[in-house]
Amino acid sequence: MGRLKLQPGIKSIEEEPEDYEPLTSEKDKAALGCMINTEIGAVLAVMRRNVRWGGRYMSGDDQLEHSLIQSLKSLRKQIFLHQQPWHTVNPSVYLQPFLDVIRSDETGAPITGVALSSLYKILTLDVLDLETVNVEDAMCLVVDAVTSCRFEVTDAASEEVVLMKILQVLLACMKSKASVVLSNQHVCTIVNTCFRVVHQAGSKGELLQKMARYTMHELVRCIFSHLPDVGNTESAYGVDKQEVTGFPSDYSFGAKQMENGNSNSELDSQSSVPGIDENIMVPGNQKDTASYDLNLMTEPYGVPCMVEIFHFLCSLLNVVEHMAIGPRANTLSFDEDVPLFALGLINSAIELGGTAISRHPRLLSLIQDELFRNLMQFGLSSSPLILSMICSIVLNLYHHLRTELKLQLEAFFSCVILRLAQTKYGASYQQQEVAMEALVDFCRLKSFMVEMYANLDCDITCSNIFEDLASLLSKSAFPVNCPLSAMHILALDGLIAVIQGMAERISNAPVNYEFTPVCLEEYTPFWMVKCENYSDPEHWVPFVRRRKYIKKRLMIGADHFNRDPKKGLEFLQGTHLLPDKLDPQSVACFFRYTAGLDKNLVGDFLGNHDEFCVQVLHEFAGTFDFQDMNLDTALRLFLETFRLPGESQKIQRVLEAFSERYYEQSPQILANKDAALLLSYSLIMLNTDQHNVQVKKKMTEEDFIRNNRHINGGNDLPRDFLSELYDSICKNEIRTIPDQSAVFPEMNPSRWIDLMHKSKKTAPFILSDSRSHLDRDMFAVMSGPTIAAISVVFDHAEVEDVFQTCIDGFLAVAKISACHHLEDVLDDLVVSLCKFTTLLNPSSAEEPVLAFGDDAKARMATITVFTIANRYGDFIRAGWRNILDCILKLHKLGLLPARVASDAADDSELASEPGQGKPLTNSLSSSHMPSIGTPRRSSGLMGRFSQLLSLDTEEPRLQPTEQQLAAHQRTLQTIQKCHIDSIFTESKFLQSDSLLHLARALIWAAGRPQKGNNSPEDEDTAVFCLELLIAITLNNRDRIVILWQGVYEHIAGIVQTTVMPCALVEKAVFGLLRICQRLLPYKENLADDLLRSLQLVLKLDARVADAYCEQITQEVSRLVKANASHIRSQMGWRTITSLLSITARHPEASEVGFDALRFIMADGANLIPANFITCVDAARQFAESRVAHADRSVRALDLMSGSIACLTQWAHEAQESMGETEVTKTFQDIGDMWLRLVQSLRKVCLDQREEVRNHALVALDACLTGVDRVQIQPAVWLQCFDMVIFTVLDDLLEISQGHSQKDFRNMEGTLVLGLKLLSKVFLQMLPELSQMTTFCKLWLGVLSRMEKYLKVKVRGKKNEKLQELVPELLKNTLVVMKNKGVLAQRSALGGDSLWELTWLHVNNIAPSIQLQVFPDENGTETQDSG
Repeated sequence: MGRLKLQPGIKSIEEEPEDYEPLTSEKDKAALGCMINTEIGAVLAVMRRNVRWGGRYMSGDDQLEHSLIQSLKSLRKQIFLHQQPWHTVNPSVYLQPFLDVIRSDETGAPITGVALSSLYKILTLDVLDLETVNVEDAMCLVVDAVTSCRFEVTDAASEEVVLMKILQVLLACMKSKASVVLSNQHVCTIVNTCFRVVHQAGSKGELLQKMARYTMHELVRCIFSHLPDVGNTESAYGVDKQEVTGFPSDYSFGAKQMENGNSNSELDSQSSVPGIDENIMVPGNQKDTASYDLNLMTEPYGVPCMVEIFHFLCSLLNVVEHMAIGPRANTLSFDEDVPLFALGLINSAIELGGTAISRHPRLLSLIQDELFRNLMQFGLSSSPLILSMICSIVLNLYHHLRTELKLQLEAFFSCVILRLAQTKYGASYQQQEVAMEALVDFCRLKSFMVEMYANLDCDITCSNIFEDLASLLSKSAFPVNCPLSAMHILALDGLIAVIQGMAERISNAPVNYEFTPVCLEEYTPFWMVKCENYSDPEHWVPFVRRRKYIKKRLMIGADHFNRDPKKGLEFLQGTHLLPDKLDPQSVACFFRYTAGLDKNLVGDFLGNHDEFCVQVLHEFAGTFDFQDMNLDTALRLFLETFRLPGESQKIQRVLEAFSERYYEQSPQILANKDAALLLSYSLIMLNTDQHNVQVKKKMTEEDFIRNNRHINGGNDLPRDFLSELYDSICKNEIRTIPDQSAVFPEMNPSRWIDLMHKSKKTAPFILSDSRSHLDRDMFAVMSGPTIAAISVVFDHAEVEDVFQTCIDGFLAVAKISACHHLEDVLDDLVVSLCKFTTLLNPSSAEEPVLAFGDDAKARMATITVFTIANRYGDFIRAGWRNILDCILKLHKLGLLPARVASDAADDSELASEPGQGKPLTNSLSSSHMPSIGTPRRSSGLMGRFSQLLSLDTEEPRLQPTEQQLAAHQRTLQTIQKCHIDSIFTESKFLQSDSLLHLARALIWAAGRPQKGNNSPEDEDTAVFCLELLIAITLNNRDRIVILWQGVYEHIAGIVQTTVMPCALVEKAVFGLLRICQRLLPYKENLADDLLRSLQLVLKLDARVADAYCEQITQEVSRLVKANASHIRSQMGWRTITSLLSITARHPEASEVGFDALRFIMADGANLIPANFITCVDAARQFAESRVAHADRSVRALDLMSGSIACLTQWAHEAQESMGETEVTKTFQDIGDMWLRLVQSLRKVCLDQREEVRNHALVALDACLTGVDRVQIQPAVWLQCFDMVIFTVLDDLLEISQGHSQKDFRNMEGTLVLGLKLLSKVFLQMLPELSQMTTFCKLWLGVLSRMEKYLKVKVRGKKNEKLQELVPELLKNTLVVMKNKGVLAQRSALGGDSLWELTWLHVNNIAPSIQLQVFPDENGTETQDSG
């Protein structure tokens, strides 16, 4: 039942704990008796002071004293005679004498006051509790006596005292432990009596007024605090029972003074002061009456009395229904005191009732309808006090009951907050401020904006409250052509509260799902989309996102429709919001539920005679709910949705559809739909007549009634019914031309009725949790205006508190943007913030560092920019350019930390590679690489500080002031807090896209290199950017593929456009070499690209190359020594050896270059087939080089000759591990390499220097004779003889005859070596060569060279050594050929020719040799000839 459950755990207000021992214990019986005796004495004492009570009472022989005095004295005799415990004594015994005094109209105010004080004392001592016998009767007696108190008024002051004591006693009753036994009737009586005292106190003293209002508040709080303990009341009384107000309809606040006729004062139900109806009516719709069951009203109090009290409080607001309330109304045009009082009581009831109200339909219904309707009306009042209290009530209602107040909250924000918070709707500044404060309070509730978005913005039948509120906040924060005000800051607080709520939700539970855009694959009726479970985010999140998508598409469709209805419908068909074949219902629902449609076009469409349009019209009418709605109200709602066409036929079609729907739902007294149609027509005509200024003679009520005779199925409609319709139309025009410009319309009665109908059918209210389900969608809507608003406030602000508020907002925006991967938003934020650093502004200050130190806003913005860059760099894209602009400005000012351009891997990696060359320092310009460019000024924090303190000897400067030092110190501290170096040293943790944009930004910031002289400042910037670019490249070796192309192209541009040595090209070249050094060990798949990039060094301008040759060679040497095993391709080695070869002719660099080559070739440690030929060629160039001593050339030749061992080894390995085909291919390759080797040696054999020339011949000899295990093909040997041996002999012969002794010393010795080489190689290869068909030609070549050498003249005369050597070598050769069977006389063709040709040439050299070698053949030949 709907009453308080009398359970042990339920205590009234101020109830003591259960173990409390009251004064009624055994030992305190006497004390309690003494206390009551004292109170009796006090009352008697006051009564004796009055003449009436002082003497003997002589009216009868049997009664000597007045009955009041007699009962008090009788009680005094009894109190000490009680032997049983006090709680077993009927309280009526010791209360009745006091209550009689209070009830008596013969007692004066002082006596009544003392009696009330005594009663109050007894109540507050907890003498009465639930264990006391007959406590219920006793409490009823107390309430009845006090609420019926009568007394004689002697003076105003004493009257006020009595009234205050009445209030005290009533409140003590409600706070007593025994209060739970009071009935609903008695609680209502207490509240009614208290309110009458409040009303009467208006003409009394201020103390009584305050006391009465305080007591009323405490009573309401005391009563409604029990609501959570009350069970559900649906079974206590029917939920659908008709309800009425229990408050007299003729109530007037005009009578403020109680009638005290005949100098008497009374507080009973006969008083002229109206209050709560003693019959306890259930509050409701004021159409019919139905009392509570009397048994229910006499039960212990619970919901019935709360319903009645709450309804009474709401009824106190009804006074304004007959007054003009609006934003322009005069504040003093009505008494704001009573509404404020009522609103305060309502707020207390809601605060204490809380969520328990939702369990009691009657109470909830009062709040949903009557209370909110009154709040909407009062909300537009011009009283800031009333508006503030209303906003507090709505805030409490949102907190406790928002699930039951979805549409009411929408209406409140649309029609009150959004209207009053803007000047254009005529609100005063005070109204705007209160509305904005209320909105900010809502925004501070973390769930508010999310729930507004999910429940309203994502509902096609509701307005976009979230978007409107966010837009309002951002616009209100903008100071447009005015200084920053408190309103701007207030709006900013609300905006940032919303943003920080989103940021907190990210921290609570990071979003772990991918954002997937909504897409409609096929048509489904958009107005029938439902959610399976409104409490499970897995269901409602995709549901509301889908609804929002539909709503947006409908808005776009509306825009198309307004331009061209046909194209609009086609667009919606294309987006699957309307079916491919249009049906009337879908088009009708599009018209009904889509905001922003041109109502003129909708009216024309609905009024069209086309059959499809007529069907749409009837479907459109079917979307309205006219259940239990007055005809004029229904007609107003219907005509609000479109403009009624002007043609009579269209009007008839529209009204026919309306009448049919209305009669279907609300027949009431109408006989048929024709009656509804005729009456609707009549209302339209009356509306035109009453509200058209051109109609001079207006229709009277009688005219209207007469015009509507016999239309109800031949009968008349009730006169009262028609009169009511007439009054409604006269007072409130039906607007047949809807106002399409009103964004936030006023709430009128018809709209409220429609809202209440919709609220019964609307989707359940979605409660958000602490996760960021919809924040991405919401943030995308408000991010742009939010950043702009915060930026403008930050720009205008001058107080550090406001600065910090803005900074908090910026950081929250950054966090949300990063979490939801909204890169564009983060870029916009960075761009906006960078402007506030002042670093991008043209500096007009003489000392920009000090100006920066004095600008707190700029310092805070700078720290924020770099905080965002460090925390959320993964999601910055285009914003890197602005960040780099700031960094470059700090660099120009010399404020950057030293390690900004260093890479974190330097120390650890280089330290782990001992003996690999001297490591580079952190700066890319190494100590052993002196910069050729313009010297830079000192940089770094301490350098800048020392500049400030130093005294320039040429231009003496004053010592800095304390203010300057402090400003400079602030600047340095700011830069340290920025952690700028972390952006680059931690770049390895950046996401790939962000890293690529950072690299591109660096390249962009460096500028495009141009030929000619750049300014020192431009070059300094370009150098610094290049340092940073190389640093992030080195830090991201695992992702070099992403960066490499851009880095290479940038460096290539620098190298190819630089014509003079400078710091930029130095950084470019050595940075490139450093990248290759560091990355080759880790990126084998990129090794060729890295090494190919070094070809840029070969393209350097000659002057640049010459300036840096030694340093380049040192770096290449380090590269080779550290990474020789990682270079596998011919192209890579070709690049390396090309770089080394260039140094052969450079005096300073050649030794380093040769050292690197020796590292590769010595002992064949790093020689491989891929680099053999290029290394041999490089060694040849070092052998031919004359920039060093001949010893190095000799060593180079030794490297070349020593490489033959590698060929032998490779041949051996091939034979052991390869197949036949592979072996053949390998041997062919080895033959080619060997041929290139001996060709290179041949060139050195012609060197002018004797020792080099001769050593080259020795080396050639070794290479030609040391390939026994390498199966050189005979054909290759033939090539070798033609291209190497014969050629070198011919060239040496030519040199010896054509050059002076001064150029080529001791050529004789060289000729001897060459000839010996010829003989040795020929004889060694004789077996193989003799098998070839071209052997004869080869042999004749050998003989011809011997003949030439025999005849050669050096310095004009033949050489003796050669004269001796040639015959000897020839003889040895012939002997070997004879022994091998190569040279013999044969009859066969070819053999005879070799024989004959041999002796033909031999005889030219030494005729005697034939006899010495072939004595027998010679004799035979002689005989034959004879």
